[in-house]
Amino acid sequence: MRHHKPTVFLDRDGVINQDSPHYIKTADEFRFIPNSAEAIALLCKNGFQVILITNQSMINRGISTVRHLDAIFEKMTAGIQAKGGDIQDIFYCPHGPDEGCACRKPKPGLILQALDRYAIDPATAFMVGDSAKDIGCARNAGVGNALLVLTGNGGKARETLIKDKNEPDFTAPDLMAAVQWIIQTQGSSPQL
Repeated sequence: MRHHKPTVFLDRDGVINQDSPHYIKTADEFRFIPNSAEAIALLCKNGFQVILITNQSMINRGISTVRHLDAIFEKMTAGIQAKGGDIQDIFYCPHGPDEGCACRKPKPGLILQALDRYAIDPATAFMVGDSAKDIGCARNAGVGNALLVLTGNGGKARETLIKDKNEPDFTAPDLMAAVQWIIQTQGSSPQL
């Protein structure tokens, strides 16, 4: 008898929403990638808890504010709930790359916080991201399955990961395809 739901950690920009080289600074700039909200709802229907793990250095870079970030998360959560899904929790790193924090991906700090808060066994968890940092973070935290999606920066990341011999466990065209793989891998009878 498992005490906790299987967990999927998701990166945000380039996985759930369209990314921008100029950062997603306000709720107006937040746009779902097609079928990403539906994919999260599908995970929830199949008994997974979904936790967001995201670097948001725009906060400490002074490009945007925590208030704007909260508004973006609210818009995202509302859009996902409208499709029947939910985000269990959000862990984000506000630090820039030079600040030497323990939470900026590929460091495992954000996932370690989530593992601790929800008593998650990392070996049974999944991480889905569009960057080499996401795959690195999953590996560093001991997450059992690291998936790369080719939306966002995924195409570039794939080349880097192959070169570094750190290939993901699965590469999917988008979050929906990643979710379908996760549900099949989990071996539960999918509720489509």
